[in-house]
Amino acid sequence: MAKTILLPVDLADEKSWRAALGEAVTMLRVSGGVLHVVTVLPDFGMSMVGSYFRKDYEREALRAVGRALTEWVGAHIPEDIEVHPHVLHGSIYDEILRAADKLGADVIVIGSHRPELKDYLLGPNAARVVRHARQSVYVVRD
Repeated sequence: MAKTILLPVDLADEKSWRAALGEAVTMLRVSGGVLHVVTVLPDFGMSMVGSYFRKDYEREALRAVGRALTEWVGAHIPEDIEVHPHVLHGSIYDEILRAADKLGADVIVIGSHRPELKDYLLGPNAARVVRHARQSVYVVRD
């Protein structure tokens, strides 16, 4: 039974989390445990790109995402679920994998859309998480 579940969410895309959230809540109600909700603010990639933004841009963006995630948790996580929100910063799939290891997640519950041609060529974040996670990964289609 999963006692610690990691649920990655894209706050800007309800399809990325709606079905996965329902499955994670169901799993926790059966087995008890803790839900860790993570959202990732992508980094600039190359440091050269960061030089085009004002000095405190990343810090302000992280605070804004933190507030948005707190609001999201309040609006979408049932009160009977123990939840811990986390804002991560970097490569989306790398940060999800790192968080799963650090938090001792038993399972990662992640939403995934139906594949399109571009996904076969580039590989979506969910596929990378599935390939590289040390934990079980439950992929929930929208």
